[in-house]
Amino acid sequence: MTTTGLASRATHLAEANGMDAVERIVGGLAGSFHLVVAWAGGRGRVRGSASAVRRVFHARVGGVTVASDRCDVLAEVIGAPVDERVLASRLLAAGAVHSLDGMSIRRGVMAVPPDHCLLIEPDGRAVVRRWWQAPEPSLPLQEGAAALRGALSSAVDSCTAGGGTVSADLSGGLDSTSLCLLAARGPARLVTVHREATDPGNDDADWTRRAVAALPGAEHQQVGRDRIPLWFAGVNGSSYPPWEEPGTWVRDRARLEDLTQRMTAAGSRLHLTGYGGDELFTLTPRYLHDLVRAHPFKAPGCIRAHRLRLRQPLVPLLRALAEHTPYQRWLTRAADRLTTLPDASAPIPSLTWGPVLRMPPWATAEAVRYVRELLQEASEARAHEATHGAAEPLARQRAQHAAILYARATGSAVRRLDQATGRAGLPLAAPCLDDAVMNAALSVRLHDRVPHGPPPTAAKPVLTAAMRGIVPDPLLARTTKGDYSADFYAALRRHRSELLDLFEDPLLAGMGLIDPAPLRAALLGLHPTTRILTSLSRTVACETWLRAGAPGIRRRGG
Repeated sequence: MTTTGLASRATHLAEANGMDAVERIVGGLAGSFHLVVAWAGGRGRVRGSASAVRRVFHARVGGVTVASDRCDVLAEVIGAPVDERVLASRLLAAGAVHSLDGMSIRRGVMAVPPDHCLLIEPDGRAVVRRWWQAPEPSLPLQEGAAALRGALSSAVDSCTAGGGTVSADLSGGLDSTSLCLLAARGPARLVTVHREATDPGNDDADWTRRAVAALPGAEHQQVGRDRIPLWFAGVNGSSYPPWEEPGTWVRDRARLEDLTQRMTAAGSRLHLTGYGGDELFTLTPRYLHDLVRAHPFKAPGCIRAHRLRLRQPLVPLLRALAEHTPYQRWLTRAADRLTTLPDASAPIPSLTWGPVLRMPPWATAEAVRYVRELLQEASEARAHEATHGAAEPLARQRAQHAAILYARATGSAVRRLDQATGRAGLPLAAPCLDDAVMNAALSVRLHDRVPHGPPPTAAKPVLTAAMRGIVPDPLLARTTKGDYSADFYAALRRHRSELLDLFEDPLLAGMGLIDPAPLRAALLGLHPTTRILTSLSRTVACETWLRAGAPGIRRRGG
């Protein structure tokens, strides 16, 4: 957007009276940002982004409300201790329940939900109001693709408009390839980076080479697998700086440091990543549950195509499609099943409101009780102010709800990653998670957001249609996706001893949240699948966060 256009919006904002008027003025504005509006008379309004890349927190300081984009800043001001219940909930997989994911981990610091804003009155009181609603998925494919093309182009343009040098991941997937081709059209010099997977059979490198051929004006860095730190490298180090809240990025700490050093040495002022693409441009099978009810005549063909693509048995699928549990009751049931062993033989993925919620096997009974209490409070819609609307799904449709849920979880991860890399001089941008891009992606009809032909078929039809003419057709034709299971196994073999040392005398155990014995047994055991990775990464994140100096830690018996 031009300087004149921004000035015009600023003028209208100054004259705006009311929340709806403000959002109409800034609607479609490119970039990822906080919006702060102050009106005459001392009233103020602040919000972050719907994707949770930008967040708002608030606390009472000296009798007035103080807002910040960082929970830890406010916590330091008021001396807020760790909330043990919320910390226990961080042992669950991210993107499980939005009310839990969005809560502040410090007592006395309130988190504003991403779809809400904070209104501060002249007397210092504050109220939380909704500013964003999930768009209705009503646009046909071509119309939606045109909207997405414009929004994603503008999002990338906002990153490159300042000139200089920007860098970008180039994994070989459609998300990163699209961002790189869009960035190459801007005024900034582009440096791309591809890091080889542990498994030589991963075909991401082949597709990266094809993308590089379409980017003759960019500088490319290909980092061999033997020069990349593995996951969990340095995980038991003693030099962790304090950070806002637990983030699974600590699993990648050494890899992030390597990336930051390489890209800052290349002169990059900003690093672009494709995070959010998988969450917004692919759809979970839950769309079938929605389609059966909204478009019953379209459903049989889509069900048939789905079964052909994934080879799923008919009867269990029909049974899952017939299930109609309301969101509030789903939360209640999830609270009751936190320790139920997962069914590894389930023939189809869940079509309910969210993933199956399971505490890790090393969580204590007290940790389970804490999380169960939070889920029960959410289901009864009487949880903390930060969980405003907790008993309501994020959208009417299950697939739309899941897309927003997973996009928010990724947005929160990007926010923490940006704090880590930005501290070292390399801010992070995820254009796929800009609000305008998110709105465009979510506005497309559900059945147009999934492939319908027999395999092999492009997995992201809306993004494919949006990028036609920008990304060469041969690159749009990719139907495979790189697998990184080998990276987990290699990392566990090499850094098992570091992980065992980390959990020799864990602070989480001192707080009564985990039992080290089953955790250490899991680290020493054999794992035919990577299912343990999520629980392990979340537990590592919580433990290293505590060790980095989170205040208010109370050991049992201490």
